[in-house]
Amino acid sequence: MLIREARPDDWPRIWPFWHRIVAAGETYTWDPGTSEEDARALWMSPAKRVYVVEGDDGTVVASAYLTPNYGGPAAGIANAGFMVDPGRAGRGTGRLLAEHVLAEARDAGYRGMVFNAVVETNPAVKLWSSLGFTVLGTVPDAFDHPRHGRVGLHVMYRPL
Repeated sequence: MLIREARPDDWPRIWPFWHRIVAAGETYTWDPGTSEEDARALWMSPAKRVYVVEGDDGTVVASAYLTPNYGGPAAGIANAGFMVDPGRAGRGTGRLLAEHVLAEARDAGYRGMVFNAVVETNPAVKLWSSLGFTVLGTVPDAFDHPRHGRVGLHVMYRPL
């Protein structure tokens, strides 16, 4: 698998799995009805460094972004978002991409990374924990999960 910085013409290959994941309403706090135009602005913002993972056949199977979480004197703390095509889950792509983005964040001079709203039922919590993230706190009953009802949102952090 190849990980590289995304190009603007990658968006049409990201959108199908981005839409599928967000529309499911299980792991992201974005509106499940987000339009493609708004989704592109959220994910491909010029303030973000965006990456894609290409499978052996050249298809885009995952994407991530890296951006400052805060500004000013706190700009040394990164934030990131990750999506793996659900049809390609369970093959180590998420871990590979996460390790790449963590290295990119470190190389860019970030001192730590924070995730502001990780749905506590998200299977990725196990991945983030295995990569050294800790739960700083949980906002109880903050997320209306379509299958589990009201669940918490974790704030997770890891020093770099």
